[in-house]
Amino acid sequence: MKKMLALLLVLMMIFLLAACGTSSNTTSKKKVGIAMPTKSSARWIADGDNIVKQLQAKGYEVDLQYGEDNVENQIAQIENMITKGANVLVIASIDGDALTDVLQKAKDKNIPVISYDRLIKKTPNIDYYATFDNFKVGVLQASYIEQKLGLKEGKGPFNIELFGGSPDDNNAFMFFDGAMSVLKPYIDSGKLVVKSGQMDMQVCAILRWDGATAQARMDNLLSKDYTNSKLDAVLSPFDEISIGVISSLKAVGYGTPNQPMPIVTGQDAEIPSVKSIIKGEQAQTVFKDTRELAKVTVAMVDAVLSGQQAETNDTKTYNNGVKVVPSYLLTPVSVDKSNYSKILIDSGYYTADQLQ
Repeated sequence: MKKMLALLLVLMMIFLLAACGTSSNTTSKKKVGIAMPTKSSARWIADGDNIVKQLQAKGYEVDLQYGEDNVENQIAQIENMITKGANVLVIASIDGDALTDVLQKAKDKNIPVISYDRLIKKTPNIDYYATFDNFKVGVLQASYIEQKLGLKEGKGPFNIELFGGSPDDNNAFMFFDGAMSVLKPYIDSGKLVVKSGQMDMQVCAILRWDGATAQARMDNLLSKDYTNSKLDAVLSPFDEISIGVISSLKAVGYGTPNQPMPIVTGQDAEIPSVKSIIKGEQAQTVFKDTRELAKVTVAMVDAVLSGQQAETNDTKTYNNGVKVVPSYLLTPVSVDKSNYSKILIDSGYYTADQLQ
């Protein structure tokens, strides 16, 4: 009887130790807090899904939150991630200038921070930046206009209007500067004419990248400057802005055999814009493969949590006002009706059914 009791005690001790071991393993799982700006854009939903999928495959615990373009919401979400014991933060900021205080709290707890696609500014407390070559995005958009209008061959003059992204997003200025590096020589020579005279980024900017705001601005430009003139091209930095611009253009008769649609650029290859490209309305978009950006970001997470340096390929370009942030830049791709199937469907990013 004593032997049986002793055996039972031993077995109980084994089970208790096993249970403790299980609990220890669970609590030791690393936590990654991910703050995304909004679900109103399909692009950010794809970003969130791709990062979560890849982090969970590596055994990380993930807390994904969307701020819905409300800065205070995003700050509160990040504070909550810090309180809940996040080991690293991945942040795509709503307002790149607004996170200084909350990131000091992260620093005080030795939590590394990776700035995701949008550069966080005015703080030393970010470790890395994962993004695309944002200057090149603008170059691709403007080069498409240059090619389709035959500007290199000396054709012109053509009328063009310029749209910029949200002024609280550093990327918006990179896109605009990239585009103007191509377009400004033609504007200076008179081959491109901006009839509104609005060529400064702060005037052309669309807060929060909002399509309705872009549509209202396009309405005003058309009624003021184009009642008796044809608009040949619109530089748009983002697909939702492009859709707003196109709605305005269609309302005054563009997109018909007698009045063809101007060349309208875009970015992010969102499904509504790809469908618009297939229909012959929007001309172009810039594809940024969020699957690849997620891979780079997850590699950065692995590195910082193991005390190593993450791989970067740019240590000069992205100065956030306090420091130059080590960055990894991916290459964007121009997409139009001629190559959307190869770039978007053959790669598995979309199915053919999604674009019907």
